[in-house]
Amino acid sequence: MRDFKIIAGVTVLAAVLVLAGCKGKESDEESGEMVLHHVLPTKIKSLDPVSMRDVYSASVSGQFFETLYEYHFLKRPYVLKPLLAEDMPEVSEDRLTYTVRIKKGVLYQDDVCFEGGRGRELKAGDFVYGVKRVANIKNISENWSLFDNRIVGLDEFREYTKTCEKAEDVDYSRPIKGLQTPDDYTLVIRLKKPWPQMVGTALADRVTAPVAREAVDYYGKDIISHPVGTGPYMLKEWRRGSFIELVRNPNFRGEAYPNEGEPGDSEAGLLDDAGKTMPFTDKVIWTIVEETQPAWLMFMQGKIDTSPIYKDNYNEVFSQGTELSEKMKQLGIKLEIFDDPSTFWVGFNMDDPVLGKNKPLRLAINRAIDREKFIELFFNGRHKVAHGFVAPLMDSYDPSINDRGYARYDPDEGRRLVKEAEQIYGGKLPELKLAVPGTDTFGRQMGQFLKRQLNDAGLDVDVQYMDWPTYQEKISTSSAQMFFSGVSASISDAEDFLGLFYGPNKAPGSNKFNYSNPEYDSLYDEATIMNDGDERRAIYRKMEIMVLKDCPAAFLNHRVAFALRHEWYKNYKPHAFAYGVSKYRRIDMKKRAEYKELLKKVK
Repeated sequence: MRDFKIIAGVTVLAAVLVLAGCKGKESDEESGEMVLHHVLPTKIKSLDPVSMRDVYSASVSGQFFETLYEYHFLKRPYVLKPLLAEDMPEVSEDRLTYTVRIKKGVLYQDDVCFEGGRGRELKAGDFVYGVKRVANIKNISENWSLFDNRIVGLDEFREYTKTCEKAEDVDYSRPIKGLQTPDDYTLVIRLKKPWPQMVGTALADRVTAPVAREAVDYYGKDIISHPVGTGPYMLKEWRRGSFIELVRNPNFRGEAYPNEGEPGDSEAGLLDDAGKTMPFTDKVIWTIVEETQPAWLMFMQGKIDTSPIYKDNYNEVFSQGTELSEKMKQLGIKLEIFDDPSTFWVGFNMDDPVLGKNKPLRLAINRAIDREKFIELFFNGRHKVAHGFVAPLMDSYDPSINDRGYARYDPDEGRRLVKEAEQIYGGKLPELKLAVPGTDTFGRQMGQFLKRQLNDAGLDVDVQYMDWPTYQEKISTSSAQMFFSGVSASISDAEDFLGLFYGPNKAPGSNKFNYSNPEYDSLYDEATIMNDGDERRAIYRKMEIMVLKDCPAAFLNHRVAFALRHEWYKNYKPHAFAYGVSKYRRIDMKKRAEYKELLKKVK
């Protein structure tokens, strides 16, 4: 969810030497294996769907956990298609009952948790068990807000789990009227109220990926490190803070690469593998690199396949504008530019006694931040100013939001608002604390920029830097007063963004701001049962304005992604809503091998 930074001198060299020699194994060329090499810019805490919500964990787990539905890899506009489901769901006339047929013959990976170590067949009950685990209050799942007050009987099951002493004491055999399995290959979901976005919002999300009870019972709390899935890859090794290695799942049923896309895909080579059985690669390896310069050097040395453009390498990549430099062209490096449906902010904990009850203080912070300068300094001017929180790629995005002035930089007004805030507080304001994910150079530079901006407005700020797992824990427990964060949409509907401010979604749910507005909540309840159309779009836009007026955050930027890839990295097409895409990728082994010689020639 964030771009990164720079480090210098001996530290860079040492890091690269360690990474280059990681595990001391033979090279891909020597082994003959086709391997995807990626960088993961932070450590992750869990690979268990019940406790997983961040983009980093999803990027890894998406390779071995599958969902009932997924977005088509090539088609635009984005369309959903069956994955573990046989077809799209049958929906009752009253829109309250969904019947989903499950594919037969889908096997879990082999694992010691199963009888004889052989992965068993996927059953409809595995989906029910997975949702029940999210509902179990002892699991403290961030994903509960997705199901809250949605499925008949599920809220009552959650209430029952409160009476259990431990998570493992919960009786998962207790029936839930809204989650039925008439047979092993049929899942019936009964809703309390219509939920038109359910297929894209829930059934295509990793939170509803099937989970084998045998795995949870066998591994217990260590299930976070032992994912057992049905997907094309399985976890081989995870050295926390170092690397994550996935290998082919021998039990994977195989899946055909798509044979249709959109205009231009065939000419771009994106249909060269049409109809061929996936996955194409033998392994996927993520090396954890928390500093940008080691990551950049690895990319330029051909040790990883793709890379963002870090701010300190911008001039090396481009000659002018977005024209790649001659060096990049000679090395066969390709560039993709695309809008990412994301929004980043400095969020305010509305339960905090200083910030929550002092709107002038929140407005002062909003006016004190120069977003244009922020984007220029840290993203080379590539991102877009966030005038609201709904990303431009969303259907309900309101282009007139830019003219309303909510993102206006006005330091004089900021200083005036600080004085007004002090009157409300009853004296000089205390030092504010800002949580920033990242102990790296980039994170510290960004934190210092925000600190200076707020200092100029007359506010004292203590920036607290922390690694990603610690940061997640802090905002999920409402322990942060202010926090730098962001979200990238998982579906094409703006519900992902609007749910961030829905009162019942308070932390540990998606509403980390702890924002509460009864009128907003009422509109949210109304909009989420409506089918897509102008009426719902108008409600969405009204809700966004309500949040902007209440100011639970200073929205900063929408990301525009600049992605580089080596020419050997095939079947790459930007996808805003997919994580399980490694199965589509292919490596041109000949071109990868030739890169070493090419490097010697290109200066």
